[in-house]
Amino acid sequence: MIHAYSESYLYDAKQNLAECFDYAISNCRFNADIFSRLFVQSGYADKFERGNPAIVSGISGIELAQEIIMYAYMNYKFPKKIFSEERSEFYWAGWALAEYQWVTCRRFKDIFSRIPLSEIVTMYSVYHEMDIGHFIEDINKKYMSVTQEIHLKTIRENRGISQVELAALSGVKLRSIQMYEQKVNDIDKAQARTLYKLSRVLGCSIEDLLENPEL
Repeated sequence: MIHAYSESYLYDAKQNLAECFDYAISNCRFNADIFSRLFVQSGYADKFERGNPAIVSGISGIELAQEIIMYAYMNYKFPKKIFSEERSEFYWAGWALAEYQWVTCRRFKDIFSRIPLSEIVTMYSVYHEMDIGHFIEDINKKYMSVTQEIHLKTIRENRGISQVELAALSGVKLRSIQMYEQKVNDIDKAQARTLYKLSRVLGCSIEDLLENPEL
């Protein structure tokens, strides 16, 4: 598996996401799951998982949290950071999640769709004193155990488009769309042109349609 960025950046990345979550949830009093959605919707999750140097190490975690919040709340009045010698469960969740994302190359939006940030936070009491490998192994089992609709079907239905309409608009055969959505055919092995046609109609990226874009 090829990681999106060098391991030399990993410590900075973990510290930044840890400080980001801690500041947003502990100081700014954001609900953990609401903030995780902002993280994804703002585009900063995508930049982070791709290892954008300006995001994983070029700014502080507090600055990252502020930029994410300002994406939705331009005039937000930010409180001062309250420093504590003890790391909060939110800090730990960001630290552990950054390493899990780096190790697995999974997208943050896919992780949160199966395991909400609020649930990851509750794992603090059990895992924070353990080797990080135990957390990664167990959360990966949890991730794999969650059965979800294929991305193509979810995106299509969210757009309010039927299979017949998608076939007509994209030029992709209706039977092919049905086979992808029923997981009979692996959409990750579809031709690039087919994926492009579907993504153009659905208004998403090709990567959004893939089930395992990291492979």
